[in-house]
Amino acid sequence: MAIQDFTAGQVLTAAQMDSLQANDYNWTVSTKTASYVLVAADKGTRIVMNVSGASTVTVNTSLFSAGDTLFIQNISSSTCTITAGTATVTTAGSLALAQWGGGTLYFTSASAAIFFSGGAPTWGRATGGIGSPTAVTISGVNYEYLTFNSTGTLTVTRSGFFDYLAIGGGGGSSWLSSVYATGGGGAGQIVSGSVYLDANQTITIGAGGSIFVYTAFFAQGSNTLIGASSPYSIGALGNCTTVTDTAASKGFVGGGIGSTNGGTSAGNESALLGYRGGNSTATTNAGGGGGNTARGGNSSGTTGGTGGAGYDVSAFIGGSALLKAQGGGGGGSTAGGTAATGGVAGTATTTPPNGGANTGQGGAGGYGVITTGNGGSGICYIRWRV
Repeated sequence: MAIQDFTAGQVLTAAQMDSLQANDYNWTVSTKTASYVLVAADKGTRIVMNVSGASTVTVNTSLFSAGDTLFIQNISSSTCTITAGTATVTTAGSLALAQWGGGTLYFTSASAAIFFSGGAPTWGRATGGIGSPTAVTISGVNYEYLTFNSTGTLTVTRSGFFDYLAIGGGGGSSWLSSVYATGGGGAGQIVSGSVYLDANQTITIGAGGSIFVYTAFFAQGSNTLIGASSPYSIGALGNCTTVTDTAASKGFVGGGIGSTNGGTSAGNESALLGYRGGNSTATTNAGGGGGNTARGGNSSGTTGGTGGAGYDVSAFIGGSALLKAQGGGGGGSTAGGTAATGGVAGTATTTPPNGGANTGQGGAGGYGVITTGNGGSGICYIRWRV
């Protein structure tokens, strides 16, 4: 029940006396049919989420004191996620509540809370992809995972939570005429998280971008998607290359998603979206493509820029280091830019290397009328705890 304050000598009403009989089995209940932000009056009550579609319960600071508690439960068929707003929320389990999930939110201070789940998260199981599930242990936690390197069906054999990591197709190199160096392609976007699935899903693997004759700004890969409709539509974008200038005195640069005018603007770059490409200074050199974790290198003289660094997916699937989503090295009239670790280097030829299949890598830049330098296709991993 909600905590009540009384004054000395106050005569309690019948309703107040009845409310004092509330206990752990008879809490004040408040049912919500839309995402909800907790308020101070929720202290000592039970919040019941019954929302059509995914929802959140947001926790902010300065509403509760150390020792305060409330109970949150989800009775809808969609996932409800307890979300830290301005407060900190920690848990040993999951903050995403499947149907019939719930637990106690306990405040250790006005700005920090711990969520104690009423039960262990329900993890799903599935089949699909290129083979049987692979068993792996990461930081002491046992998982199984599936790999999709082409479009296919994730067959859910047991409803529950799944972790995902999806990489979009990488961008291709691009050129304006036979005398220009070409920029390395930008890396595909990476998205990861958890989702509750109770039905089969289509996993769509995006293709890499093709080499590109300049008519617009992008040589973009296509998207890697999980599902086709809400609430399960999750996508990793294909990335792109951009040009620094359309004037004949300029060469090309690679670009991560959000890149604008190569090295002259940061755009919306981030480790999630990908980093921007490097600058070029003349037609004889081109910038490296932006990678998932670093910008592409600037070019200089007659040498292309270095490709931007990628992301180590072993953090998700275990095993040895395995880098994906690197930017391609830029082209140059005498030497291409060096490759990011595991990526592709630029060249001084018309046949720079393509990004690797199922890597989300940007294609490499070259020099002249290039015939290769396509981006690498995407990939998707699905895992669950066992």
